Amino acid sequence: MTLELLSTVVVRKHTPRPPAPPPEVFPSPGVPWALILILVGGVALVGLIGYLSYLSTKRRRLGFQTMARQLGLSYSLEDPFGLLGGPFALFQKGDGRGVENVLSGVWQGLDLRAFDYWYYDESTDSEGRTSRSYYRFDCAIVPIGAACPALSIGRETFFTRMAGALSFHDIEFEDEAFNRAFNVRGNDRKFANDLVDARMMQWLLEHGADYGVEVVGNRVLVAGSKIPPTELVQLIGTAKGFIDHVPEVVLSLYPVSG
Repeated sequence: MTLELLSTVVVRKHTPRPPAPPPEVFPSPGVPWALILILVGGVALVGLIGYLSYLSTKRRRLGFQTMARQLGLSYSLEDPFGLLGGPFALFQKGDGRGVENVLSGVWQGLDLRAFDYWYYDESTDSEGRTSRSYYRFDCAIVPIGAACPALSIGRETFFTRMAGALSFHDIEFEDEAFNRAFNVRGNDRKFANDLVDARMMQWLLEHGADYGVEVVGNRVLVAGSKIPPTELVQLIGTAKGFIDHVPEVVLSLYPVSG
């Protein structure tokens, strides 16, 4: 073997191989990474929404607890009184309903229950998928010293459909401004006129715009849209104001038996 050939063999023997190429940074076209990223993002979004809902619920509970301490009332997360068993039309709405965050006790001489209330309507589309529409309220129930026939008072868009479900009849009064502002329904027209006198009409025009009122037996329900816990005093105060404006004739003509 010649010296030149030997040198060539040695050079070939000791020449290093080129480094292996780095692994692919981008996935192969066969992996649906876009779909995977969308799914991961969707799961993360659902988790974020659930966490924010949890924080909102927790803050609301703490807000009710704070208001209970400030007002000298008791707080319960769940309903210890069976409030949904009451005879109010609002509690008969929807396909499902619930009560939570209940304040109870005596406030300015008035025994009351104030709470969150919700109900939902359930619907099914043409493909069999079920969905729910929720409606949320804040309510106060207070006693009235009379045995009252069922009566509802509210803005035309608030309690009218609810009262219509019970076949109540709209009652007109001599005050046209009141008639335009409120819808009063009940089966006992005399009781309606006894309860909703001129003084009560004026108070409702000034303070009752944001609420619906139901009177059944010896209980009054005042309900409005869901509000922050710090505004519960306004709801409770409205319930007390209504009771304070009940005419004395109602208490004498419709006494509570026993």
